[in-house]
Order: sequence, then C-alpha cells, then structure tokens
Amino acid sequence: MLKEACVENFTKVPSVIQRGAQRIELCDNLAVGGTTPSVGVMKKAINYCHEKEVSVAVMLRPRGGNFVYTPDEKKIMVEDLKTILNANADAVVIGALTDDNQLDEAFLIEIAKQVKERQRELVFHMAFDEIPTDKQKRALHRLEEIGFDRILTHGGPMSQSIFETVENLKKLMEWRQSITILPGGGITKDNLGALQEKLSFQEVHGTKIV
Repeated sequence: MLKEACVENFTKVPSVIQRGAQRIELCDNLAVGGTTPSVGVMKKAINYCHEKEVSVAVMLRPRGGNFVYTPDEKKIMVEDLKTILNANADAVVIGALTDDNQLDEAFLIEIAKQVKERQRELVFHMAFDEIPTDKQKRALHRLEEIGFDRILTHGGPMSQSIFETVENLKKLMEWRQSITILPGGGITKDNLGALQEKLSFQEVHGTKIV
C-alpha cells in the first residue's frame, strides 16, 4: 500500500515521511482544497524528499473555488507549470473543467504535452468528482488517452463519507485500463483498514494517512 500524504507547505514533510509516507502531494492553502506552493517551498520540499527517496506531486492550481479557468488563469498555470517542472517535481496535479463540468480537454492536452515531454507523471485531482456521474466513464477514458497516470477521487461529493461512495469507486476501478484510481478525502490511518475490507486499491491519499 503506497501512502500519499497531502501536505501544506514544507513544515510537516519531515514528520509524515518519518511516519511512513512514500509520496507527498505538495500544495498550499489546504483550506480551499490546495493551490500551487511557492517556488521556495517547492525547491526545499522536493530536494528534501528526493534525499529520502520519496517522490513529490505538486499541485497546479492558481486559486481556490471552482475548476473553470479564464484565459489569463490558464496563462498563469502554464508559467507555474514551467516552475514546477524545473524544480524537478515527479508529478503534476491538475484539474480543469468547462462551464458544464466536463473536462477542459484542450487545456489538459496542452498541459499533458509539456509534462510528458519532461517524462513526469500527471494526476487529475478531485475536480473529477464535479463531473456528472453518468459522464465519468467517458472522462476517465479521455484522461487515459490524454496521458494521465492517476485520478485522485473521493468517488462522490465530500458531503458523503468515503464509505458511502465505495460503489462508485468500484465502478471507476472496473472501467480503468491504464490509469490508477487513487482514493482520497476523509481517509485516515485509523479507518484505512476498514476501507480495505470494502475496496481493493494499492495507493491511497490523505492529510492524515500516516
């Protein structure tokens, strides 16, 4: 079981690695679901993690709120992406949608091209849960085609516990071909065992996962 700890800033990185985190999702502003961390935080965290043989996925998100971005915000994200890649992040975490909560395919393809040129991994975050359930199968396959490696998903709205969204997570895992389904949202070191009894997965994400 690979445990990915979601960490705000650098402060908690050493302690979560010491407790068993094998991958870090690095962001800022967890109160709004995570945004892109500063350059200094990225460099310090990535260098530290690589010394400990721990990989780092960095959030690419310019603000809190929804996942529908303006042309100016997309330009900001493209610039921030260069910084993330140059800081030697192992993966980039992004979610981008259209007004009707479908994948913003053109923008995601643009991002994927740059990430894959640098041979890094690409993760679609919990913006996936905003996509209508009946559209998620197609979205999953499109993300595979675009080149995404993982989807971080709660399996449903955060108003429900992960145990209430297990059936939808099972469907996503059945539909997948090449992409990894990464359960997250409300999973802790205390309830992980109970979730494993209901759902088969090899990777897990959380702020309290270790």
